[in-house]
Amino acid sequence: MNTGAHLEPLDLEQCLAHLRFHTIGRIAVIVDDGPVLFPVNYRLVEAVGSTWIALRTRPGNSIDRPGTKVAFEIDDVDPVHQRGWSVLVLGTLVPIDPDLPAGGVDPAPWIEAERDAWLAIEPSSITGRELHPSEQEWAFHLRAYL
Repeated sequence: MNTGAHLEPLDLEQCLAHLRFHTIGRIAVIVDDGPVLFPVNYRLVEAVGSTWIALRTRPGNSIDRPGTKVAFEIDDVDPVHQRGWSVLVLGTLVPIDPDLPAGGVDPAPWIEAERDAWLAIEPSSITGRELHPSEQEWAFHLRAYL
């Protein structure tokens, strides 16, 4: 049993480090009066004075709606050690000019066919938290293991 586990907020730099390292997340949008989550490949783009999350999708689908408020999340969970972290980005979808140099912007989707709608999430907030476990309690007295 894991008693005394606690959540710790991640600062902005820790959140950005996770966003830099990972390439798959989930984007949440409202479709037909209800929330829907989609897994997406993404790339964190950092330019002087701005940070945004680039993604590509099929034109006209549920995500291809510039001006839409969205939530975007990445996380990692270690169920064995009962620890993990998550980063949540709230923001607005904006179109990206597909003629930009792809090297720093292209999220390289796993399925490239028909992924011609280039979008970015302009963050209004980036937050995160990490779950820290406490000491694991042993099921038996220590002598039982010796």
